[in-house]
Amino acid sequence: MSSEKLLFGTAGVPRSTKASNSTAGIERVRELGLDCMELEFVQGVRMSEKGAGNVLETAGKENIALSVHAPYYINLNSPEKEKLKASMERIYKASKIGSLCGAESIVLHAAFYQKSSKQAVYENVSKALRELTEQLRDERIPAVLRPETMGKRTQFGTLEEVLALSEEIEGVMPCLDFSHMHAREGKENSYPEFTAILSKVENVLGKEGLANMHMHVSGIEYNRNGEKRHLALKESDFNYPELLKALKEFEVRGRIICESPILEEDALLLKTTYKEI
Repeated sequence: MSSEKLLFGTAGVPRSTKASNSTAGIERVRELGLDCMELEFVQGVRMSEKGAGNVLETAGKENIALSVHAPYYINLNSPEKEKLKASMERIYKASKIGSLCGAESIVLHAAFYQKSSKQAVYENVSKALRELTEQLRDERIPAVLRPETMGKRTQFGTLEEVLALSEEIEGVMPCLDFSHMHAREGKENSYPEFTAILSKVENVLGKEGLANMHMHVSGIEYNRNGEKRHLALKESDFNYPELLKALKEFEVRGRIICESPILEEDALLLKTTYKEI
């Protein structure tokens, strides 16, 4: 679903929400003047179909766009059949309940390299995502699976890997976590580097890729192994004004989900900064 503009929102229920449920979160996102929210199913999909119906209704009423973050416990490169099957089941369930909420994008952490070669991991992830997208199509579940760029070098999820999967498999698009890309190598933090990333997206996925972006942004702490933890934007060296400038330059559309510890403050900071550019 390409959007007419860039939408800004929070990863999960804003901290200032009185109740901690998703419907209250959606109402709070609207009160704050934000545009979207990611439903965090990261500890497991614990929402019923009835609950999803309530979320769909509230999001429609408040005009808030939704996406989903699938559970963390996923490894599509697991050598153990049971673990692989459980991982695929978690993605499927997140997609099914997410789509009932009106969320189309399902963000996922795809795999760990472990002892495998990068090529072997890529092939395993690709095979699993093909099976999943076919199943979703067969069941008419309108979900787009979005493997995320990851912040640790032990994790599958470089920009090149997620773009290749997106080019190769119908029903797969990237989730670009710019803070993770910065933390992974300690680079990717200047206007020329951000424009190089966006050029790669355009080269592989065309203008449509830029018109339908799903992005994560936060401050980030990292060391030579990559990401350590998320920080507030102003407590980190992440150069968000230059990123926003590049996004505007490339006329990027879609969503920016803020994952900082001060969710809504930083989401509003991003939205205001973008408007001022």
